[in-house]
Amino acid sequence: MPELPEVEIVKQSLEKKVKYKVIRDIIINNPNLRYKIQKNFKKNIINKKIINIRRRSKYIIINLENNIFLIIHLGMSGTLHYLEKNSKNLNSNLSFYHSPKLPNKHNHIEFYFPDFKIIYNDPRRFGFLKIINSKNELKNYFNKKGPEPFDKFFSQEYFKKKIKKKKKNIKNLLLDQNFVSGIGNIYASEILFYSKINPLKKGNDITKKEIKKIIRYSRLVLNKAIKKGGSSIKNFKDFQGNEGSYQKEFKVYGKKGENCPSKNCKEKIVKLNISKRSTYVCNICQK
Repeated sequence: MPELPEVEIVKQSLEKKVKYKVIRDIIINNPNLRYKIQKNFKKNIINKKIINIRRRSKYIIINLENNIFLIIHLGMSGTLHYLEKNSKNLNSNLSFYHSPKLPNKHNHIEFYFPDFKIIYNDPRRFGFLKIINSKNELKNYFNKKGPEPFDKFFSQEYFKKKIKKKKKNIKNLLLDQNFVSGIGNIYASEILFYSKINPLKKGNDITKKEIKKIIRYSRLVLNKAIKKGGSSIKNFKDFQGNEGSYQKEFKVYGKKGENCPSKNCKEKIVKLNISKRSTYVCNICQK
């Protein structure tokens, strides 16, 4: 699943292509995604200009004319393909799993612009697209989501208040999008290694010093991943076909059996299964 850095790269790629463009037509080949496409979907956005594109957590938010918003969540396997009109070059994936050409199946929604089209493809159909009809509705939609790591509200005070009675382990807390939004499985392992915290440690046992470390390294790791173009796990690339390179800087994720990267530590990285998710840890550095 794409995490915050990868969705940010998708957003940046998409913005370069569709900002200030008008959606001329929409074809819905299959409305049955994670949530069924709304009945007024096409009517609400056809012939509307795209004013702005931003990201909130793992969601792409397309701001259209008249304060109408299109939310896109890529789920596990959602991709956005850019195809120029009459072009035979199909090597233009905007999203998470890059393919040399547009797949023949699972092209669920097509957005037509004057000179190109954007196709939403999703084999597993865990992603979704949703129309929001006002700023207030948009605000309410995200009200239950936690702040992003970059948000000023993701502070030591907020963190301490939210976890003081939590017996859930810190790894699962970081994956809880109602606590902090945007961190996924890959980056949670990396953040906890940098913070020298065992992923099984209970939330209410996390110290003030450890809270400070988690906030610091959440921002550091995610910022660095964005600058490196994301992590190319299973062939993630941007719309120009460029791979992300942050996976080359992983300290523990996917490193089972390798030496801990910490200086003077000879422990091997181990793989844990926490809530059916792979978690990588050094049992010496992360006691």
